Amino acid sequence: MQVSAGQLRHKVTLQAQQETRSEYGEIIVDWVTLARVWAHVAPQSGREYFAAQQVQSEVSTRVTIRYRDDVNATMRLQHRGQTYRIEAVMADDGSGRDHLTLMCSEVSP
Repeated sequence: MQVSAGQLRHKVTLQAQQETRSEYGEIIVDWVTLARVWAHVAPQSGREYFAAQQVQSEVSTRVTIRYRDDVNATMRLQHRGQTYRIEAVMADDGSGRDHLTLMCSEVSP
């Protein structure tokens, strides 16, 4: 299955963690933007549950982007002000180099 340009109509920002040192030698971990890419964003499922005496919610989202060899499950992405943790990166089942499907979960603010 190939992904057509018309299907990729959402702009998402791919981010990776970067470690730097402060002037005092302290390690600082920050998120840096790798790229802004076109994507297809499709919510898959959602649920609410009660944990730690609070109502929690969990949303699973599938994001499809053109193939990149620098995307992995340690990254996150942002779309319309929401941050998503990348849980799994799956290459297409054809050539493996057409597109990536990113299974993501919403990160609480």
